[in-house]
Amino acid sequence: MAAASPVTFDDVRAAAARLEGVAHRTPVLTSRTLNALVGAEVFIKCENFQRVGAFKFRGAYNAAAQLSPDQLAKGIAAYSSGNHAQATALAARELGTSAVILMPEDAPRLKREATAGYGAEIVTYDRYTEDRTALGTALAEDRGLALIPPYDHPHVIAGQGTATLELLDETGPLDALLVPVGGGGLIAGSATAAKALHPGIRVVGVEPEEGDDTKRSLETGARVTLPVPRTIADGQALPTPGEITFEINRRLVDAIALVSDAEIVTAMRFAFERLKIVLEPSGATGLAALLAGRAGELPPRIGVIASGGNIDAARFAELIAG
Repeated sequence: MAAASPVTFDDVRAAAARLEGVAHRTPVLTSRTLNALVGAEVFIKCENFQRVGAFKFRGAYNAAAQLSPDQLAKGIAAYSSGNHAQATALAARELGTSAVILMPEDAPRLKREATAGYGAEIVTYDRYTEDRTALGTALAEDRGLALIPPYDHPHVIAGQGTATLELLDETGPLDALLVPVGGGGLIAGSATAAKALHPGIRVVGVEPEEGDDTKRSLETGARVTLPVPRTIADGQALPTPGEITFEINRRLVDAIALVSDAEIVTAMRFAFERLKIVLEPSGATGLAALLAGRAGELPPRIGVIASGGNIDAARFAELIAG
């Protein structure tokens, strides 16, 4: 008998109710030009318009909102390269508590400044030589804070799944869904919602070529750990999938596609020029897989999660002008 999933469709629906009036219901864009290019009808869920500029607010708030009054009074801790950092900081502010965030020294300036702007205390570390999970866990224990990890937590995963819940509510049945993969929280929540509503949907994760830990892990049947990837997709520069997310994804995810940094930039440029939206590299990988033909034979109706748009103007201009 199969073990029960740590995250159910009911959890995703409960998260949606919790987020009602707090998170944005983000728009779904379509483009005739894009449809003609790929030969399918494409629906892009624009989480770059979510609060903090990325889907991460959904999971962080859903987790923080379920803490006890005593836990909230003591404060929240998190570790993140940027988007979950901002999301946790904002969730803490919304719930009237404080946040301490562990961020890599080379985190994008825009993300670090935004995290501080929401009122969080920032502690830094070297992502290439130090273990952020161990450091973050120790930080939370030392200060008596409730730790909200960026992806490996049932409440975080359920919150992330609400983006796909909204997408399918607006579009109706889809044949395939393309989702960026870092630690695996977004795709775990997305797949939970998508497969519950439409069991035949094909769920495809997208990773940068230099950070294919989830692809390798799914192929071998066990979590693989790589050196920290060096890719422009900083939100996906993780060495190993999450423990909880991997167990969900190995059951529900149908395939993993890989994209190069150059293909990510092409997608960012296309989104800017043709869709009139700004995507950060990690937020553009799903679209990149579509445009570069990395997602295999395409069915008639496809959803794409554009997961975030947090990139400063100078860096964005540098990348798309290259």
